[in-house]
Amino acid sequence: MVFAGYTISRAAGLIAFLENGHLERANNPADNAIRPSVVGRKNWLFSVREAGAKANAFCLSLAETTKAHDVDFYQYLVKLLTDLPSFPIH
Repeated sequence: MVFAGYTISRAAGLIAFLENGHLERANNPADNAIRPSVVGRKNWLFSVREAGAKANAFCLSLAETTKAHDVDFYQYLVKLLTDLPSFPIH
């Protein structure tokens, strides 16, 4: 039986879900968070350089993280770009 092997191989996750009422039944929030980047994926295949693709991935990750934490992305960028140049790194 294919289904029995599949279920048994995921038994630990199922038990954790049943024992902890705070765990989500599905990963829909995670799927919905990455959907904008997946939709544009074909467009990003044409990045001129790898550095541009990495910068784009960084910006999208930052935008989605701020959205997930109910932070205004624009205000976050303003604060970051205003304060970062005078931040004592060393």
